Amino acid sequence: MRQRQRLLLRGGYVDRMYFEFAPSKLVGKYVLDATFRAHETWSFDCDPHWVDLERTDNISEGTRWPGPRQLDQMGDRYVSAGRGKNCSPEQPDAWIEFNDNPDESDENLASTVRSFADGKISRLTLMLRAKDETDATAWKRFEDNATLKVTYVPRPGVPTSVGVIPGDGTSGYCKTSSSDPLVVTRKDPMVQARVQTRTQPKSGEDKGSLQAEFWMERKQDDGAWDKVWSGYRPDSGWDPDGTLEKMRTTDRADGGLYRYKARTQSHWAYSGKSGDLFSSYSSWCYLKIDSTAPKAPQITAGKPYTECQPNQCVGMGGPGVSGTFSVKPNAADTDITGYRWRLLTTTAANTKQSAGARVTLNVTPPLSGTQVLSVEAKDVRNRWGTPAEFTFAVAPTAGPVGRWHFADGAPGSGVTKAVDSATEGTRHDATLYDEAGTGWSTFGRRGDADYSLWLNDSSATSGYAATSTAAVNTQDSFTVSTWAYLTDSTENRVVLTEPGEDGSGFTLYYSSTYKKWIFNRTDKDRDDPTYIRSFANAQNPPLKVWTHLAGVFDTKGDTDKSNDTIQLFVNGRPQGDPVVLSKAAAGYEPWTANRGLQFGRSKVGGTYGEYFHGRIDETALWQRVLTADEIRTEARLMGSEAPPNELVAMWDASAAKGTEITEGTSYPAAAMKLSSTGATLNEDDNALLLDGTSGYASTTGPVLDESGSFTASARVRLDSAKLSGKPIGYEAQVTGQRTGTESSWALWVTKPAEDTYRWRFTRTSVDGTGKATQSASVPGEENAELDTWVQVTGTFDAQEAWEWTDPDDPEKTETRYGKVHLYVGDSDQESLDRAGFTAEQQGTGELALGRGTGGGSTAHYLPGAVEELRIWAGAMSAEQIRSQVLDAGPLENS
Repeated sequence: MRQRQRLLLRGGYVDRMYFEFAPSKLVGKYVLDATFRAHETWSFDCDPHWVDLERTDNISEGTRWPGPRQLDQMGDRYVSAGRGKNCSPEQPDAWIEFNDNPDESDENLASTVRSFADGKISRLTLMLRAKDETDATAWKRFEDNATLKVTYVPRPGVPTSVGVIPGDGTSGYCKTSSSDPLVVTRKDPMVQARVQTRTQPKSGEDKGSLQAEFWMERKQDDGAWDKVWSGYRPDSGWDPDGTLEKMRTTDRADGGLYRYKARTQSHWAYSGKSGDLFSSYSSWCYLKIDSTAPKAPQITAGKPYTECQPNQCVGMGGPGVSGTFSVKPNAADTDITGYRWRLLTTTAANTKQSAGARVTLNVTPPLSGTQVLSVEAKDVRNRWGTPAEFTFAVAPTAGPVGRWHFADGAPGSGVTKAVDSATEGTRHDATLYDEAGTGWSTFGRRGDADYSLWLNDSSATSGYAATSTAAVNTQDSFTVSTWAYLTDSTENRVVLTEPGEDGSGFTLYYSSTYKKWIFNRTDKDRDDPTYIRSFANAQNPPLKVWTHLAGVFDTKGDTDKSNDTIQLFVNGRPQGDPVVLSKAAAGYEPWTANRGLQFGRSKVGGTYGEYFHGRIDETALWQRVLTADEIRTEARLMGSEAPPNELVAMWDASAAKGTEITEGTSYPAAAMKLSSTGATLNEDDNALLLDGTSGYASTTGPVLDESGSFTASARVRLDSAKLSGKPIGYEAQVTGQRTGTESSWALWVTKPAEDTYRWRFTRTSVDGTGKATQSASVPGEENAELDTWVQVTGTFDAQEAWEWTDPDDPEKTETRYGKVHLYVGDSDQESLDRAGFTAEQQGTGELALGRGTGGGSTAHYLPGAVEELRIWAGAMSAEQIRSQVLDAGPLENS
């Protein structure tokens, strides 16, 4: 258990000891028992006296006597130790243990630690004190090395790999639309699910005693669903985390429509008792039994890919490299008219159809590694059948030909070279020019220890960096990627360009005319060229935020200029369709830029200008087309165990006084000002106190490019007395960013029923009138803790993309982006909602603590207190939330 000790608080001659614990090692655990141990080294006399163990509010550097509020009794002990030979019998130093006494209902250590492990309490602070502090003979001394010993069992997680094996194959499928079910040709299909603990067990940790529970229902003639089958695997005993469980159903009715789901069961036994815990169920998988439907077709590979063998899978080709596959009917089928197919690493939007009994498919894998081609046959009755699968490996392709991290020097270091750290081809280091307009910034997209290239924030206007020679051949396919932090939009601001004699082979920039990000090419290297542009979808991108930009020039690998295209990507999302260059400019010719790569300026008519104002970071070039999946990976800044993040705003009410909360980072967000009524900065609580009626604090946002990934976290305490007076259905906003008549993102607490409160994190998209059009929401799983500090965190992963299918029209699909997560403490709240967004969403206007906008009204006042709000660019993982949000380390283990 990780532990933090704090010094004694003094008031007169009375001492109290506080021990504060972080939940790192308890995440995903169900606590069965807990024991607090403190080492007593001295007592006033040899007679035992009562010592109380109390749970209190958390402590901080601002805590003063008499200390934080006492919340609950954990236990008491009647003891004396540490007098040594002064007593008879001798009383040596001793460890004093506090463990729940079943005969005393007011001892709540185990249940409190269980809530702590479940994330309901962000930090656990325990206090040792004499029960009677007025009795000097009750005084004792304890070392500051107390420990918390916990007995637990892993909590079960929602199983993965949930699906149905439709025929005699080995792979499971899950179709989530009842109008487009999986066609199963066996009456007794095999179902599968991979059992999981909620968090990945570390080396040496208990991997759980788990079972998979399977559940199947059939749709009746009246439209109702009735259970028809269930089962468990293993049927006796238990399996560890990660086991793929499979079970064949009993015979089902031919022609029936079914749905299937699964959950993980976790078993425990302790101190003569035993019990079971269950995860939430997975999403429904829909299937239709049709024993006469087409069987799995036969697939044969052409070039360059080959089928994986049981012990050998050789990578060939590469991402973006097309391969051929021949498909013919199963020997049992004589009436096949066509096929539909896709790679299982892609979304349903990539499903394609080919007519004919025998076809040759041209398949282009988007990523390296193992790929699975899935093909279904269609017969003359327009019935789709059981899919066949062909597994092959895709070799990695060439890496970047240029990569600049811009972490070469600290501000004021005098360093003027940005090193190209790529390994492909020749290196192209960049030199910083114009000392007054260039330098290094502590704003870095990879976090605290990172830097970026600083350009022209002050009165200087001509700072830039450049390589001495061209870094990429602009006549052949290439991809450019970078992070940009734009501070001024009054003029065109160029992030990257590679020029020729008169114009530029490409330019990635902000246009003050179109008020959009743009990636362009010119038809020729001439003084008065035709500009061919790929536009961002959204106008007026926010300033002073980090945005990921990428541009792709694609020659399709041939010399036919008529099919050359360009396309812009913003935060990993393609902007519009690829632009065909020859259609946009009749005189287009692919040409090679022969000057150095320019960071922060352009070249027009032979003259340099359009200097960038802001920061540039993490720039890379490839001499090939990156697929959309690869660009999303680049936008995540992968390369480490988890994508890095950057703290871009922080309001700490615990250190604030007066009528505003100052912003604590180097980024330019403004202070939050308190409302004229209902909000106070309380020095005793070290927090912003809110009355739930009119109190709030606000500033003008946004502080993020919300079409990218981000994390928002608040430390909040709910007021039980004030919440109890709110009506059922009440929604209070902890924090959020307004957009029109809604909140673009928000952390909430809701009251769905009497004495029931739930945390919630939402993202909302609005139309031109401010009306909500799409939303995504994650609710808390359990009742929110009241009258204590809880850390609630919402994350938005903008790079996650999938295909949404209209449940009423399976032929209607659209690509959606973004997934929301809610963490209570560091416990990821399970949600099966994958509702994302078809368009970029950006909030503007009020960013607030304690009130928000929703359902067309601005109110939703919070009854309680807020200590801090922090916002990061980048979607954090659970481990990052533990280490960065909850400040769990570096701490001692015990």
